[in-house]
Amino acid sequence: MDIDETLVRELVAAQFPHWADLPVTRVAKPGVDNATLRLGADMSVRLPRFERWIGQVHREQRWLPVLAPRLPLPVPIPLAQGEPSAAYPYPWSVYRWLDGDRADQVPLDLRLAALDLAEFLLALQAIETTDGPPPEWSNGFRGVDLADPRDSPVVANRLESRIAALHGLTDTDALTEVWRAGLAAPAWDRPPVWVHGDPDPGNLLATDGRLSAVIDFGTLAVGDPAVDLIPAWTCFDADSRAVFRERLGVDAATWARGRVWGLSGVLPSPETLAPDHPGSVVAHRKLAGIIADLRG
Repeated sequence: MDIDETLVRELVAAQFPHWADLPVTRVAKPGVDNATLRLGADMSVRLPRFERWIGQVHREQRWLPVLAPRLPLPVPIPLAQGEPSAAYPYPWSVYRWLDGDRADQVPLDLRLAALDLAEFLLALQAIETTDGPPPEWSNGFRGVDLADPRDSPVVANRLESRIAALHGLTDTDALTEVWRAGLAAPAWDRPPVWVHGDPDPGNLLATDGRLSAVIDFGTLAVGDPAVDLIPAWTCFDADSRAVFRERLGVDAATWARGRVWGLSGVLPSPETLAPDHPGSVVAHRKLAGIIADLRG
């Protein structure tokens, strides 16, 4: 769905007239599943692009005010919820703006980032989960077990096809080994905990080389914490990955399952692995990192 400044300006004026005079501006990375635009200097507007993600609006509106005071890093605070209209068919949200740059766009002290993110996730996991949302359609089933047949990023048919597409471009046998090792690991057998669901570098903000906020809680759920190990391979190098794991106290089985979630986050398109692609070197390095982690 095409979501631009004109549409958002019209929605704000119609439903929140006290903000009608504030400028609406694009952000550098507006988002794929949801579109984010800036409203004035101190707010942002977030709108689902697809019907599947409507539940993310209600999830963030319901739970972020509960979780935020208990977390060591800032998270988006909902200020208002917009309703569907003739101009736009889904609910949407207004949040307080959080300063910072995407963690994958600026220099970052990776060891400190690993510690800061681990502390954040430990605090999140410690929060009472009563009535918390399970993994479901609108959060992409993030937090499910690896063997779950529902449509998550790690469901078998999806991972198989993504790995197979890279045949001849990288070591697909080793990548399959990463996946199978996770499947063979014991499932999470303790009470489910709060998970962010997608703590990828694009959902982490940084200021002056340190993590400064965690954003995009649309995939929030109560489930297996292995999903939140994604940044071990999408963000951290071998040294900071070890720091991250040690501070979290992750057991071998959860680490193996988390490595599969990490695999889902680093598998590139075949085009990206082409030698002349600008992302080729980084893509190859991340794949090599996840294979090396498996083999110790």
